[in-house]
Amino acid sequence: MIAMSHPTGNANVRAVLAALDSARLLHVFFTTVGIRNDGVLPRLLPGNFRRTIARRLFTAQHARIEFHSWTELRRLAGRATIDEVCFDLDAHVAATCRQRSAGLTAVYCYEDIARDTFRAARECGSTTFYDLPIAYWQTSQRLLAEEAVRWPEWEPTLVGTRDSREKLERKAEELERADVVLCPSQFVLDSLPDEARTTKTCIIAEFGSPSSHSIPEQRTRETSAPLRVLFAGSMTQRKGLADVFAAMKLLRRNDVELVVMGAAIASLEFYREQFAQFHYEPPRPHREVLQLMQSCDVFVLPSIVEGRALVQQEALACGLPLIVTPNAGGEDLIEEGITGFLVPIRSPERIAEKISWLAENRDLLPAMRTAARAKAAEYTWQRYGEKVVSTVRKALMREAIPA
Repeated sequence: MIAMSHPTGNANVRAVLAALDSARLLHVFFTTVGIRNDGVLPRLLPGNFRRTIARRLFTAQHARIEFHSWTELRRLAGRATIDEVCFDLDAHVAATCRQRSAGLTAVYCYEDIARDTFRAARECGSTTFYDLPIAYWQTSQRLLAEEAVRWPEWEPTLVGTRDSREKLERKAEELERADVVLCPSQFVLDSLPDEARTTKTCIIAEFGSPSSHSIPEQRTRETSAPLRVLFAGSMTQRKGLADVFAAMKLLRRNDVELVVMGAAIASLEFYREQFAQFHYEPPRPHREVLQLMQSCDVFVLPSIVEGRALVQQEALACGLPLIVTPNAGGEDLIEEGITGFLVPIRSPERIAEKISWLAENRDLLPAMRTAARAKAAEYTWQRYGEKVVSTVRKALMREAIPA
């Protein structure tokens, strides 16, 4: 039986939780705050806490869900960091696994929430599954350090360059103690050290797309209107926003407009100084993000470091062709000129070229929208969960796992 942990529970975590539980492989899931499918929403918490917890509804029919909440509640009140939350949950899960070692055959953990749990698992002879949702830290640090030199004014937006030595050492030990490494993309797999790829079982399990019933009705875009290019994500050069701005400066077209939706890392004045002519849209609930996508024509995400940006598949599901880099983790989503375009990292010229091509070939967009939605539909959360379960079963039975 498996113990699994994650502090918040995003879409891919929930898919793994549901799949392992359905397969009756999951014994317990540890998280911070939330409610069980059979629980009652705590009515005494302040409104912002209550809304956060309401979004964290965890369902499991066969496994226990256990909450370790205090540090996360402090973080939501602005009195703790996400690192403190992760490390505290990791220590709690490790201590619990040592106490309940009988019958525990494996642990399934995520980056920054695994070191102590893996130590305990190794003491108990349990298999360790390591879900790595973003490129390995050595690759990330190298690429981001290069970006800090390339775009020094954007360096404050990179964030990941500030990880402490202690945190990086934790990440290294997590990988060292992992038996199986699950990656969401080829880019993440390639980011692993050569030794890890040759001595450990490493597989790619691609995330799922939004289900068709969750997508708002497709809006009709007038071909006479400007081509609306959407960037959605944290407003950082890790996601290539500086390159998007540079591409827009190269275009010098009146029939293209840029929409930027996401959390600002710097002041809006900073972004306007880099490129003034963009429409800013603040973060919003998921359904409203999909509605915004429906008002646009193409999605651009020239990321420098990602795992597999879910927003790519959300955009595809809304019928938006993609302009993305391999480092965005969705190389397999691109059928060149059909579902979008793959461009190298650090290439504003190529981004501008593809946007210009789309602006000049508006008559091809309806077919590209249809192809984009069809490509997104190939990737379901059920398929993702089944691949994870198959990997877990084979590892526990000591069978060979295809790469």
